[in-house]
Amino acid sequence: MNKVKVGLQPIVSNINLPTVLKTAILPGDRFERLFIATQVGEIFHIGNGTINTFLDIRSRIIQLGAAGGYDERGLLGLAFHPGFYYNGLFYLHYSVAGSQGSGALQGSFTPDPCDPKTLNLKWLDRENHYDHIDTVEEWIVPPNGQPEKRRTLLNLRRPFMNHNGINSLNFSPETGKLVLTTGDGGSGYDPFNLSQDDLEIAGKIIEIDVDRNIFINNPPIVTRFNELPPSIQETLTVIAKGVRNIPGISYQHFFNQYIKYVGNVGQDLVESIFSFVQYKPIPVIQLVQTALLKAENEGLTNFGWRGWEGTFPTSLIKECSTNPSLDEISTAYFDDAVNTSVKRLQPLTCYYHQESRADKFRGTALTGVQAYMGHRIPDLSGSVVFTDFARDEGSPPPARGVLAYTRARIDGQLNDYSVIETDYNFGSQSAYYVSLGTNLDQTRLYLGVYGSANVTDYNKGTVFEIIP
Repeated sequence: MNKVKVGLQPIVSNINLPTVLKTAILPGDRFERLFIATQVGEIFHIGNGTINTFLDIRSRIIQLGAAGGYDERGLLGLAFHPGFYYNGLFYLHYSVAGSQGSGALQGSFTPDPCDPKTLNLKWLDRENHYDHIDTVEEWIVPPNGQPEKRRTLLNLRRPFMNHNGINSLNFSPETGKLVLTTGDGGSGYDPFNLSQDDLEIAGKIIEIDVDRNIFINNPPIVTRFNELPPSIQETLTVIAKGVRNIPGISYQHFFNQYIKYVGNVGQDLVESIFSFVQYKPIPVIQLVQTALLKAENEGLTNFGWRGWEGTFPTSLIKECSTNPSLDEISTAYFDDAVNTSVKRLQPLTCYYHQESRADKFRGTALTGVQAYMGHRIPDLSGSVVFTDFARDEGSPPPARGVLAYTRARIDGQLNDYSVIETDYNFGSQSAYYVSLGTNLDQTRLYLGVYGSANVTDYNKGTVFEIIP
């Protein structure tokens, strides 16, 4: 892996936390614009050096940061229909105002391998014990008009505040369908094992056939596929399960096929990036029928969570009593690790929370994964670039995010990665790398940086273009 150094060119500053960065051509327009969605509910577009508001849904977003400022809810996904220039259709995923609940569990959760009760928890009384509701909506830009909501596709009840996905909506260039990436529902360690349950919507990658114009007034608020009306079930297919939390999906066209890249945020040990070409999408109608027969859906791509965290069985970590400089690691879910050991997809690359190699870094959380097909930065051409929230150096602020890259191997085996050096001086300001995006043909890369880990510290965001 070649050492790569890049520049960061500021595009816009003093904005709220940017969760989605992507480009589109507005109906009737002549050039591609960069669209920026912020976690608090704003969407801007930039063209010809000016920034304009495309949509402001702050009044529709749940109150953020009530528990100290950090939050993983809000405006999480934005995607433009492949025919957006002609039909004006685009899609939003966000956490709904006024939907705050008490949560699915009281207090924090940590599994105890010696206590079966903690390994087999069930999410009970879901209509009363949940954290919030997420919605996926279709909007339209009418001719000579302002964007307006057209219909609701899904209403999802979520058990906890975190792991709702980020950059969670994208269109597949293979199928033309809208792809929704959902996290496992949150807390830690997936206490209800939602990600491996085929009927649970949490912890999955889902395709939605938005070209089937199914209109249902106020679709039900659900957590499981079998709770959906058959007409909605018929629009859905499941690509993958075993997801902890995903910063989107990226497609790379290569020899008449598409490589799919998906990052899975880790628990305590490792951050992982997966790649796959072939997959077996399962229609939700079939998935529900199979589950009712208590049969198994063979062939569904499985990232292994909660039994596996990247290349490791999911583990609990504590300091060794005899040597504080070392860690004692025990398997959290032995049975889950065994059950998914040969069914799971192996990662393309991993990076670790504890790292002693001089040319690597200690990670905290994966925040973006994007294929790059440009030639302005030759050493990155054909690679997959990724971002980490902030390297863990065990030192006081200011925080610094990380850029890195890897490549898919022909033999499909685990590959190494290399850190991308940047020449930008953030001074005494913290710089959390919160999002990564590309333009339509993946020849340009955009980086979202925030000066705080808290969404309620407003207007600390800058969006950069990554340049040679």
